[in-house]
Amino acid sequence: MTTTFDLNDDSVVVVIGTGAGGGTLANELAQKGIKVVSLEAGQWHEPQDFVQDEWASFGQLAWLDGRTTSGDWRVSDDFSGLPAWIVKSVGGSAVHWAGASLRFQDHEWKAKTSYGNVPGASLLDWPIDAAEMDPWYTKAEDKLHVTRTGDRPGLPGNNNFKVFEAGAKALGYENVNTGRMAIRSSDTGDGTPCQQMGFCFQGCKVAAKWSPSYDEIPAALDTGNAELRTQAHVLRIEHDDQGRVSGVVYSDAEGNEQLQKARVVALAGNSIESPRILLNSASNMFPDGLANSSGQVGRNYMRHMTGSVYAVFDQPVKMWRGTTMAGIITDEARHDPSRGFVGGYEMETLSLGLPFMAAFLDPGGWGREFTSALDGYENMAGMWLVGEDMPQETNRVSLNTDVQDQYGLPVPNVHFDDHPNDIAMRNHAYERGQAIYDAVGATRTFPTPPYPSTHNLGTNRMSENARDGVVNRWGQSHDIPNLFVSDGSQFTTGAAENPTLTIVALAIRQADHIASEMSAGNL
Repeated sequence: MTTTFDLNDDSVVVVIGTGAGGGTLANELAQKGIKVVSLEAGQWHEPQDFVQDEWASFGQLAWLDGRTTSGDWRVSDDFSGLPAWIVKSVGGSAVHWAGASLRFQDHEWKAKTSYGNVPGASLLDWPIDAAEMDPWYTKAEDKLHVTRTGDRPGLPGNNNFKVFEAGAKALGYENVNTGRMAIRSSDTGDGTPCQQMGFCFQGCKVAAKWSPSYDEIPAALDTGNAELRTQAHVLRIEHDDQGRVSGVVYSDAEGNEQLQKARVVALAGNSIESPRILLNSASNMFPDGLANSSGQVGRNYMRHMTGSVYAVFDQPVKMWRGTTMAGIITDEARHDPSRGFVGGYEMETLSLGLPFMAAFLDPGGWGREFTSALDGYENMAGMWLVGEDMPQETNRVSLNTDVQDQYGLPVPNVHFDDHPNDIAMRNHAYERGQAIYDAVGATRTFPTPPYPSTHNLGTNRMSENARDGVVNRWGQSHDIPNLFVSDGSQFTTGAAENPTLTIVALAIRQADHIASEMSAGNL
């Protein structure tokens, strides 16, 4: 039987978004007997609905609502509408993600202490550390069936990995394997293991890769304590005379405004939409937006230092076969300022289909050089470079009042300038990536610029002191005790690692805290 809650039921926890943070939080709370209403702006796509075609999948799943961009990043010129691979569907971007699940390194929790004063960077230590997060990481790894943890075997290596591994070993790298992936690697009777189909970014058709869309949300609904409302696009969060949040206004599938009252609101709309909702919720009591007494809402936007390297060989590689990102070199993830930058980066296998390759490869522009590169597609190998970028107060999500969305609200503008540390790291990573492929006989290598959207982080950062951020160590607003942030926007710094495992670990931990505080009558 489907559970439904009355719009006037002010005893529910409203969770905005069903991605890695929101989907996990909703299920964890529901399992504890807490009533949850999940609001999802998109539809619910089942595994059989996913399409194994890049352009068609992007049209099916991606968040295509209008945005604007500014800053010196290439995206602002080439993809100014920011067609971000943020998913507008149940499961959020954890439908699209590759599955790489890495823990932060100890020093990354304390970036300001570890790196010192980096001019132009707004570095801050997290108010939590590796020791505190260790048990939550373990719970997250078990939930996500992460390979190479908890006695779960690693995935097999495809051809793309074998080229990558051979080059890494030729250069003396020691830490190379098929990674810690949230993809079932063996048949343990609790789900289908990976079938090596590829198309990991288009949604896993066999549900081997963890996603809230078929793991967390159905489990939450099965408890009878949760309700999911799809095509429920949140417009603003409302508050009472005491300044506590009291409900969420959203547009339903028919375009009608609805108000769901709430005891607690947890915001998990991603690092672009979450600050936008807070800013769009400005009132007489909170003229600068909710949770924004520090002026930090929307600031310190991070997207990781990224880039790619592709290489053409004499023989076929067929990099698109097998798990997309099951391959990683972690040697460069260390903090070693002798390289000319602070922080570090990972190198991970990657493949793009021909349509996206034509859009993003850009080896010098159109012409024979470009077409001959695409002619070599079958013989191509590829890797993604992902590293810690520097938070900057001026990198931010703000409201563009000159452009309105379909609901008459100002769209978010995403401003991003590379920090000199990001550029130095990227150049080092390009050189190392090309050297890996050169070491195993590449005929050509292509350092490829960052894609329009990668890991969107920050904008509602966690801080010890209210003046420095938006939420405390529990993801709880410094200003409003019954308002929480549950997604990657709470990240104080980005670290070098793919963020989803940390988002899930924080959500499990946050659910315990919310349940405890509700039981104690503090929420």
